[in-house]
Amino acid sequence: MPTYDYKCLDCGYTFEHFQSINDELLTNCPKCNGHVKRLIGAGSTPIFKGTGFYQTDYKNSSKNDSKKSSINSTEKKSGTSSPDKK
Repeated sequence: MPTYDYKCLDCGYTFEHFQSINDELLTNCPKCNGHVKRLIGAGSTPIFKGTGFYQTDYKNSSKNDSKKSSINSTEKKSGTSSPDKK
């Protein structure tokens, strides 16, 4: 069920009301009992909940970087180099 924003045309009070799409629109302000108008919402933005958004997108590159650095440090310690280096 969505939350709708309303604004009183008499006193200017704005408020939110949680109601079903099928419910009747509110007509009276809870503060002054004046006439209210439902405001047009800006829409909802995507909500990313859960795990894996960052990890799924970038996890492999960080593993590859750590493997490369460990290989380079091993080569430096042992004094060996790859066959194509002269």
